[in-house]
Amino acid sequence: MPKSKVRKKTAYTPPADRRTPVKVRAAGPSHPVYKIVMFGLMIVGLAWLVVNYIAGDKIGFMADLGNWNFAIGFALMISGLLMTMRWR
Repeated sequence: MPKSKVRKKTAYTPPADRRTPVKVRAAGPSHPVYKIVMFGLMIVGLAWLVVNYIAGDKIGFMADLGNWNFAIGFALMISGLLMTMRWR
């Protein structure tokens, strides 16, 4: 059986007249307050969970929240972790 022929494709180049160059502003380092809030949220979330495990039944409002304490603690920690994506 004969071997099939291989076709060569030319690389696509967009037209030069339709593309306008865009200047990208260099992003500087994050503000120190951003870092403090980011790490603060992670630490407060961790502290919330630790306090819930150790003395959650002795603290009135934490006992009323019940299992919502886990959601609050993890939400605080995850919001701090999500802030790390914009940290420079």
